[in-house]
Amino acid sequence: MTIQDFDIAVIGAGIAGASLASRLPPGLRVALIERESQPGYHSTGRSAAIFSESYGSRAVRALSRATGPFLLDPPSGFCTDPLVRRCGVLFVARADQAEQLEALANLPDVAPVTRRLSAAEAYDLLPILRPDYVSDALLEPAAAEIDVHALHHGFLKQVRANGGQLLTDVEVTGLTRSGGRWLLETPRGTFSAGIIVNAAGAWADELAGLAGASPIGIQPLRRTALIVEAPEGCAIDRWPMTVDIDEQFYLKPDAGRVLISPADESPTDPCDAQPDEYDVAVAVDRIEKATTLRIGRIQNKWAGLRSFAPDRNPVIGFDPHVEGFFWLAGQGGYGIQTSFGAALLAAALLEGGAVPASLTDLGLDPAELSPSRFAAQAAAANG
Repeated sequence: MTIQDFDIAVIGAGIAGASLASRLPPGLRVALIERESQPGYHSTGRSAAIFSESYGSRAVRALSRATGPFLLDPPSGFCTDPLVRRCGVLFVARADQAEQLEALANLPDVAPVTRRLSAAEAYDLLPILRPDYVSDALLEPAAAEIDVHALHHGFLKQVRANGGQLLTDVEVTGLTRSGGRWLLETPRGTFSAGIIVNAAGAWADELAGLAGASPIGIQPLRRTALIVEAPEGCAIDRWPMTVDIDEQFYLKPDAGRVLISPADESPTDPCDAQPDEYDVAVAVDRIEKATTLRIGRIQNKWAGLRSFAPDRNPVIGFDPHVEGFFWLAGQGGYGIQTSFGAALLAAALLEGGAVPASLTDLGLDPAELSPSRFAAQAAAANG
């Protein structure tokens, strides 16, 4: 039996796995392994991605800031059209949410990229807002919509250009470590690799179990999105993406229509997520309470998975107990906008080098993302 040998096998060809594989040196034998027939089928391909420097935890915001320059000025040949379109993000708050908006606005790294708006100013930007709903608002003018397809396929193109192999329809069913190498059992044969990268998204803990690693507690959360008709006579292309400060809903223009979401986070098993009618109804109710948008026919609806570690920070680094097993998981809803920064960090850690100054200068502490943090937290809780 012929075994294909690789230096690194990246399992999962969504945005996380693809971006990392694209950063690995051309001299390495890299396999990017995907269980589906097309990469990015589950979370990456269902994302309503926005680049925002004020979204997510401190570590996520640092990774996003590291990704921003790449999105604005990708390398020559990476893509044919711009990866981002400036649109801005408008955070809105009711009177009873003023404290949450104040807290976000005062974060040291958020304050420089946002500005406070009155309810009237928010209404000028999004005329369908109910004037009696919004009491305060915060605008991030430089936030941008990301062309997820172009970004993902640009990374995949770089993987191929570097000599890496994209293997689709390959499900890893067994992992064993022998002689300093991993053997990957699949229905399409056995593969060998010195290092495995766990970029399996919602299936990250399941893959860890195959390797004998302890689960971290990666929890897939279902999120629902709907496409509805835009109001007649409105120049919706100039609307910002609008987000409730407690993330109870969001909306944004989408090719002449309006994308809405209840920003739901329903725990689920790893699966091909489908929208639940209850979440669809919640989306309609929340949008109609906050805006004058009257939702009749729903033109399209879908759901995707956003997978989080218990502290909602990504998990990037070698497993502390299983040799040659590297985590790149738990990106949650931030995987697109942090893709380049996360890949930069992961590639440096895989190669055993120093964390790039371009990351640490932005305030990133790799320890906040290391899988070792969970063992340390457990020890502290028991000690």
